[in-house]
Amino acid sequence: MNLSTYRAQWAFSPLREVLAGMVGTFALIPEVIAFSYIAGVSPAVSLYASFVISVAIAITGGRPGMISGAAGSVALVAAALVHHHGIQYMFLATLIAGAMQILFGLLRLHVLMRFVSKEVQTGFVNALAILIFSAQVPQMLHVTWHTYALIALGLAIIYLLPRLTTSIPSPLICIVVLTLITIWHPMPVHTVADLGALPTGLPFLTLPHLPLTLETFEIVLPYALAMASVGLLESLMTAGVVDDHTDTHGEPRMECTGLGISNILVGLFGGIAGCGMIGQTVGNLRYGGRGRLSTFTAGAFLLILMVLLHSYVAQVPMAALVAIMIMVSVSTFAWGSLRDLMRHPKLSSLVMIITVVVTVTTHDLAAGVAVGVLLSGVFFAWRAMGMLRIEAKRSETLDLYTVHGQVFFASADMLYDAVDFQTAAKTVEINVADATFWDITSVDILEKIVGKLQGRSIDVRVEGLHSRRHGLIAEQSDEPLLSM
Repeated sequence: MNLSTYRAQWAFSPLREVLAGMVGTFALIPEVIAFSYIAGVSPAVSLYASFVISVAIAITGGRPGMISGAAGSVALVAAALVHHHGIQYMFLATLIAGAMQILFGLLRLHVLMRFVSKEVQTGFVNALAILIFSAQVPQMLHVTWHTYALIALGLAIIYLLPRLTTSIPSPLICIVVLTLITIWHPMPVHTVADLGALPTGLPFLTLPHLPLTLETFEIVLPYALAMASVGLLESLMTAGVVDDHTDTHGEPRMECTGLGISNILVGLFGGIAGCGMIGQTVGNLRYGGRGRLSTFTAGAFLLILMVLLHSYVAQVPMAALVAIMIMVSVSTFAWGSLRDLMRHPKLSSLVMIITVVVTVTTHDLAAGVAVGVLLSGVFFAWRAMGMLRIEAKRSETLDLYTVHGQVFFASADMLYDAVDFQTAAKTVEINVADATFWDITSVDILEKIVGKLQGRSIDVRVEGLHSRRHGLIAEQSDEPLLSM
């Protein structure tokens, strides 16, 4: 990206950008706080992190107009680490995850997103929705009826208010109304203050208080890799949403390194790793945010609100956050995928289902995506294998084999099995003009066939070789055993 383009991304209609960013802040607060209790950390940790991420990625990121914060799937990954080992381990994992993301960007590993098929992405989103909803269940157990009533009222506000006005995000109205009710009529319900202390000042630099031993890194590295992978996946998916809405193209490599830099800064300021946030990004775009200034404003204004209004935020009932997260889980789930299960190819639907099952069972979004990508590759190879056709014409003097399709590790044995090594013919011709040999396995099979036939004193001719399609054969053959 050249300097003039970068400057232009800061110059989009400043007033509109600032207002859109402020609205994005209000949409950011409830979800960030709600995800903080999912991750098992105090709201201050997530709020500080969201401030740092938004400001840092506005400067270093590659997709203008995208809102990032300490919420989403990364919180689900971090939750297990915090629960089993403590928050200091999470701080170290955040630092390492950021370094990994920078490395991924420098190595251009963002291109691996091309291998994440649509069905895997759908499974990822559906599993995320299920995990978000399941994380609300503990807040709805062993509570008084007041909590259920507030949750129901919160959901009514969230879903019905937009029919009257969309000038203010309905989740924010939900928080304000439910908070005022619990202040005017005290009732036995949990509040945000029960989660931990809210920020009252500026964040400060800190380092994880942990022994940097091999045992520590053995604990942290798997979580760091999962946080880095899942965070990049969600950020790049969110960047794709911005691309579609704005008919522009971001810089995926710059977004990877920018997110890594942001998460390292988050770790240094005692926060939890973050990533792109789809819901808040769409809201920012809807209110006119297109450039970097809206992202910067979302973070800066968040800190202002937290420092000035933290005492009010502490009184927010947890029921309001549960209602919001239920809405988030419902809106995140791709309901159309249930209808498509019967319309789409069975193998594609199976990939989506298995991605969901693995993710929900393991509570590891990275594992679910990895399994889904692996299955997509296996099923693709299965379909490609089925496209290989071998026509055999035999006579007393000549056996002719015409190969059509793709010859690779999964289909090479089909070519081998089609050849009659006990033939009485003196000549065998293999025509590969309509075939492509993709790997060493396929070349080895062809060489094996030729070698066995020549060992029986049979004249073997391989016809139809082209350098562009069969260069691998020439590279692997020490002698020109194949004729043109």
